[in-house]
Amino acid sequence: MLKVSILFILPALASCFLFGRDHSSWNGLKVTWGFNPFSSFKSMPRTRAAALSSQWVSLNPGGCSDNPKFMGERFIKSRDHAVILIFDVAGYIAGIQIGWPANFSPNPNNYPFEPLKNSPVVLDNGYHYVTAYFVDPSIICNGGRTASQFNSQGTGTGLWIQNGTNPVAHSITIPKTVADADASKWTKGACFVTMGLHYWYDLSKNMSCDNSYPVFLLYNGGVLNGFGWALAMDLKDYSPRIEHPPRSSYRFFMTPPPDCLSTLGTMTTLHVYLTDSATANTC
Repeated sequence: MLKVSILFILPALASCFLFGRDHSSWNGLKVTWGFNPFSSFKSMPRTRAAALSSQWVSLNPGGCSDNPKFMGERFIKSRDHAVILIFDVAGYIAGIQIGWPANFSPNPNNYPFEPLKNSPVVLDNGYHYVTAYFVDPSIICNGGRTASQFNSQGTGTGLWIQNGTNPVAHSITIPKTVADADASKWTKGACFVTMGLHYWYDLSKNMSCDNSYPVFLLYNGGVLNGFGWALAMDLKDYSPRIEHPPRSSYRFFMTPPPDCLSTLGTMTTLHVYLTDSATANTC
């Protein structure tokens, strides 16, 4: 494992320091971190047409606005709710979700915790969901983006996290720069090569994990170019796309990790990259 990680990280350092990188260009969409680049960092389709040709299927039989709890047309592949792609009415990528069965067992932590229900974990048709949008939610089913806008803007224009049951009124805007994050309640964590500089919402050593926000942000070169989900439950064998970081690794992402995490057992995470290469992410 160490040999693989070294072989993987060295090219990342070279690509960053020798050739440079525009981290602000959201020119891709990849999910899942891992030491082995051949089984991780999987590219996701960014148009409805590409999704359909790759056997993704729609969760929205009535079209873009048929579910008032979420914006956009949602697609899954192989019945895997761990990665749900959201497209606007014009067929361009507009967001992403993670979902898991409300009756998933075992669930010793009884997750989601009460303060997280409907803010941002939304229950719908037997599944819990956490949702992120890459464009202003108000435009997703109201015209969407044009081909010209998609070609110039890429994956999106910003990051919005749905923080309630109304996808427009309750979505919160995420800071696009480290400077803006430092001026907010987002708390600086640790840097990890191929991920970035982590930020967590209102994190502290003595906090209650009942309030642990299930979203983390990733900054590289001072700008936002990724994020991820962090769930306080072990979705064991649920999906090949999700990650299960060992407790010993928390210090590489949080400074310091909350004490309460030591009582929660294995967590589930998923990294989402908004650029075409995670190997250039060296914070």
